[in-house]
Amino acid sequence: MSYIGRFAPTPSGDLHFGSLSAAVASYLDAKANEGSWLVRIEDLDTLRVAAGSVDSILSCLETFGLHWDGRVIYQSQRQDAYEEALSKLQQQGHTYRCSCTRSKFKTNPQYKCPCATYRVSADQTSVRVRLPHQNITISDVIMADQTQNMALEVGDFVVRRKDLIYAYQLAVVVDDAHQKVSHVVRGSDLYDQTPRQVWLQSCLGFQTPSYSHLPIITNRQGQKLSKQNLAAALDVSQAPRLLSQVLERLGQNLPHSLHAAPVQEQLAYAAQHWNIQQIPKLMQDPIAFV
Repeated sequence: MSYIGRFAPTPSGDLHFGSLSAAVASYLDAKANEGSWLVRIEDLDTLRVAAGSVDSILSCLETFGLHWDGRVIYQSQRQDAYEEALSKLQQQGHTYRCSCTRSKFKTNPQYKCPCATYRVSADQTSVRVRLPHQNITISDVIMADQTQNMALEVGDFVVRRKDLIYAYQLAVVVDDAHQKVSHVVRGSDLYDQTPRQVWLQSCLGFQTPSYSHLPIITNRQGQKLSKQNLAAALDVSQAPRLLSQVLERLGQNLPHSLHAAPVQEQLAYAAQHWNIQQIPKLMQDPIAFV
């Protein structure tokens, strides 16, 4: 099976050090395995899309030498594919319309939703999946394997919101299958969501990719680097220095002589010597400690 990896940012702002680390790791793992590296823009939630962020993200990737294969896919243009997948889940009896608030499930995953038993109006309802009581075990290249009983630990989750926007869990599964993604390298903030995706893949007859979850990059306060936590946008004029810091945080031994080298030289060396097992269990943002 040929290797196909991907980087799938949400265009809610500029890339920061954490998102660059995920992009670099997924890129290098693909290139080290003579594979393809795709870019997908996850812009389903239009309210979260920041003006100009798509162009900024793509330009930033190119500045850092992260050139993708094929064309960029936009989730906002794939509504028909998500509708087809949802229809298949409905035909299998896996879904129901729900008028309950998210908080009921968030505070109690074992909440007995009355909507699962009684038919509710189609107006102002989300679509949830009806989870079975079964354990799902997921293997991970970097992190420990995990076993999750979603019915007990997660609760029936939404696959289409009340505002008719398809949920991330469904869209990412459909898109990975469409793009024939064989390997997913991403942040560990999505680690405990993977069983949901594996279950959906099973229902829809899709292959399950190999998963590698990177330790999240944290700031001085131990918080995940994210736009919500006001992570600083990358200074693309400092691309060689920042790339060498990313490689250091990923545990890849870049020779000191290459720390200021052009990004193409750093990436070529890193791809040739890439070892995903050297990624440390804790990574921190160097900018926070200057």
